[in-house]
Amino acid sequence: MSELTIIEREVSCIPKGLSTLDPVLAKIYAGRGVSELSELAKGLDSLLPDAQMRGIDQAVERLTTALLNQQSILIIGDFDCDGATSTATAVLALRAFGFNDVDYLVPNRFEYGYGLSPEIVTVAAERQPDLIITVDNGISSIEGVAAANQRGIDVIVTDHHLPGAQLPDAIAIVNPNQPGCEFIAKSTCGVGVLFYLLIALRRALQGQHWFKKQGINTPNLGDYLDLVALGTVADVVPLEHNNRTLVHQGLARIRQGRARPGLLAILEVAGRDSSRINSADLGFAVAPRLNAAGRLDDISLGIECLLTEDPQRARELAGQLDSLNRERRSIESDMQAQALHYLDNLDLDDSQLPSGLVLFNDAWHQGVIGILASRIKERLHRPVIVFAPGDDQQVKGSARSIDGFHVRDGLDRIATEHPGLITKFGGHAMAAGLTIDLKDLEAFEQAFDHEVKRQTKPSDLERVVETDGCLEPHQFTMDVAQMIRDAGPWGHQFPEPCFHGDFRVLQQRIVGQKHLKLVLQEPISGLALDAIAFNVDTDTWPNGDIQKVSAVYRLDINEFRGQRSVQMIVEWLTPR
Repeated sequence: MSELTIIEREVSCIPKGLSTLDPVLAKIYAGRGVSELSELAKGLDSLLPDAQMRGIDQAVERLTTALLNQQSILIIGDFDCDGATSTATAVLALRAFGFNDVDYLVPNRFEYGYGLSPEIVTVAAERQPDLIITVDNGISSIEGVAAANQRGIDVIVTDHHLPGAQLPDAIAIVNPNQPGCEFIAKSTCGVGVLFYLLIALRRALQGQHWFKKQGINTPNLGDYLDLVALGTVADVVPLEHNNRTLVHQGLARIRQGRARPGLLAILEVAGRDSSRINSADLGFAVAPRLNAAGRLDDISLGIECLLTEDPQRARELAGQLDSLNRERRSIESDMQAQALHYLDNLDLDDSQLPSGLVLFNDAWHQGVIGILASRIKERLHRPVIVFAPGDDQQVKGSARSIDGFHVRDGLDRIATEHPGLITKFGGHAMAAGLTIDLKDLEAFEQAFDHEVKRQTKPSDLERVVETDGCLEPHQFTMDVAQMIRDAGPWGHQFPEPCFHGDFRVLQQRIVGQKHLKLVLQEPISGLALDAIAFNVDTDTWPNGDIQKVSAVYRLDINEFRGQRSVQMIVEWLTPR
């Protein structure tokens, strides 16, 4: 684990509004900017009103017309977990509303790339839809929407990605990040935007007594919150209040067994107890298995898993997703080893590395470069773009960034200052995708490093971990660990609590090839604590000469063979 600076979140005093909480929890919330209990409300009645979202009325009007005339609808999704949950939610909900002809199409990333391109419109037109609805994409599909319009196919765009200077000529655009939209939860992901559209559509149909006239039970949109929660966590959007509410409500339904058979089946193959899951289980157990289908094969496999009503079929599909994920991990491991070998051979310390790092290997897998970019970014703490071969002497890149560098805006500036250097790009602050010509790779590398230097300070490239301080000896308990679990959901910009401290090492051994299993002793009380550090450097650990360590850790509950015990999940470890 690399060196880092540890700082404790500043909490000068506990706000009066949190004074009734346990002191540990009050400090944790205060460190995340919470000052009143009302900010922690997780009921559906605390959600922002859909009326604030620009374009939603036009979208509802067009959907109502489509329903009354039973027009054909085709959902165009994306090939990641947010796209899969958006697609599945759209198909399930619209069918429940009474639409008789709803289908979906997701571009294969290796054949068509991302979004509603003119090429995918040609494929879509073979199904003769009257209306296309994009989910988790479309805001940059200027040419694709124009191609649909030329064929007489209306398009509703639902998306959350940042728009460019020009918007597509769609019949309606629902995107909180479009100009003029007053919806303040700008971090709402693709499936969240779609969920809001469904809320508005259901209300309009209820006003027309549609469900009663058709003899249809009014759909309970809560039935789709498991998918909304999954997509929100998987897309790593900031968990501000609105997103926390959506995730909390979805998790509650999953724990009650009120989730899609496919989601429950994926949890089962991942070895997770659905009655006890938290947001991390969605992010690290479910999402990678769904994403693996889009990375290596076809995300439709994941969508079908989420759509099926048959538990046995769901288990079969979940098994296939699990196999793909194991294959993805193997490919990623090889790519990461190659990338680190290349960086080690450069023989540069962190201060000599480029501020913006660009990596390319003509043998790398296009579907896995995003994960590799994330891994290298975490290791070196700087913006990273990883490229893999594309078509026609082009390379496709996946970018991951850090706080302090808005990667989508950075790519936009590069495209403006170097016309023609970037063929196409899109994304948001922390992640983006792009295509360039292979011959321009070196020029782009220089331009990217220059842009990162322009936007960042040297301190931005220093890895800093904020903790919630040190736990007292009497706080290493099951009750405290459970209280922290229940106080979530935790996620991006509302991070799971972590703590730091110094400990004696009583035991250490490697398990699962690269995980360090420890017994650490709290020095004041002598309390012995189980701990585990994942993916350690096995050249360093275990080491019998190391008797004392400093650690940054999360307090968690280990469940094994029906037994539950307190466990420290070590995020960072260094000898003392």
